[in-house]
Amino acid sequence: MDLKGVWRRRHFVGLLATATAAPHAFAQFRVEVTGVGLTQTPIAIPSFRGEGDAPQRISAIVRADLERSGRFRPVETGPGSLDETSRPDMGPLRQAGADALTAGSVTRLADGRWDVRFRLWDVLRTQDLGGESYAVTTGDLRLAAHRISDFIYEKLTGERGVFSTRVAYVTKTGERFNLWVADADGENAQSALASPEPIISPAWSANGGQLAYVSFESRKPVVYVHDVATGRRRLLANFRGSNSAPAWAPDGKTLAVTLSREGGSQLYTIDAAGGEPKRLMQSSGIDTEPVYSGDGRFIYFVSDRGGSPQIYRVSTQGGNVERVTFTGSYNISPCLSPDGRWLAYIARVGGAFKLHVMDLSSGTATAVTDTTADESPSFAPNSRLIVYATRQGGREALMTTTVDGRIKARLAGQSGDIREPDWGPYPR
Repeated sequence: MDLKGVWRRRHFVGLLATATAAPHAFAQFRVEVTGVGLTQTPIAIPSFRGEGDAPQRISAIVRADLERSGRFRPVETGPGSLDETSRPDMGPLRQAGADALTAGSVTRLADGRWDVRFRLWDVLRTQDLGGESYAVTTGDLRLAAHRISDFIYEKLTGERGVFSTRVAYVTKTGERFNLWVADADGENAQSALASPEPIISPAWSANGGQLAYVSFESRKPVVYVHDVATGRRRLLANFRGSNSAPAWAPDGKTLAVTLSREGGSQLYTIDAAGGEPKRLMQSSGIDTEPVYSGDGRFIYFVSDRGGSPQIYRVSTQGGNVERVTFTGSYNISPCLSPDGRWLAYIARVGGAFKLHVMDLSSGTATAVTDTTADESPSFAPNSRLIVYATRQGGREALMTTTVDGRIKARLAGQSGDIREPDWGPYPR
């Protein structure tokens, strides 16, 4: 069996202990943005005063964040000195094509922390849109930059930004697997767990404090819950047979899991504290890859009950099952947008595995990538972006795409691959 196929179809054909990936991608990623959006706000983000003395270039991080979102286009303004106290001359900025401006400063404090300040301007209306300041440690400079990006995004779009959220993913180096937690741009990766046995299917809890995942350290798939802040973990599901594909309910009180305790792979719900699982429904086929809808009313899942893997949904209380995908003969890995508008999934098209997005109100689905080995889609908490794993240019990588597929960003390491991404919720 093709090893890449084992990863791609890991839940549907069974969680195989032989699943492998290419070597680990290093923690520092390089962002490559491609595509053109329909509407992009041109924004000037000159270098922050004093940032050259800091280990992180705040303005560069903010520019990359906003460009990756697909909603902004950075504008060069030429030489000049601006910070959060400046009253900018809007004429040259308008001539440069900027609709907005962010200027700021980075200053080292006596206690070793950094004082990061900024201000946002509406260039067209000559309006001060406000600003903030943060006193942060060196390790939190990137977080400060992401918070600036969130402020700008929300002020100019009216929607909440996702730049200070986190993503989880899995890598394999030699014979060692790692579960990583990183910033939403892929940087600042921290190892949450290392194991000589496969780790798959990380899933964030609704409050972002915990990660459920599947480990093979017991020589079979077992579900654990990991506390991100403390590193402590607890066993959630270790029943007879396979325990796999954990998915959190939006209220954080329940998880859906796939268990084979009674024979074939079937869906169950289990209390987040553990205990006896409850079987969701009866099926003669394989049911797996559950995911909750944003309102918590439905569980979407993959089943071969119709002869080939398709996506279905059922009430969280059980009952009648509805088929959701009808185009194509192989549709897996469902992911629901938090706002309930979109279903992302992987469809096999002529031997290629491609990310598709379905408008749930109309049922219309569209392929949004030109790659052929896409896996594991996961929506950002604002429903605007999707992170997924793929192979591009001969390398394994994480990508983000806008829902319409127009703007893509590659989060690529120096070598190797990264897999199984899951985008975390807003911080609480």
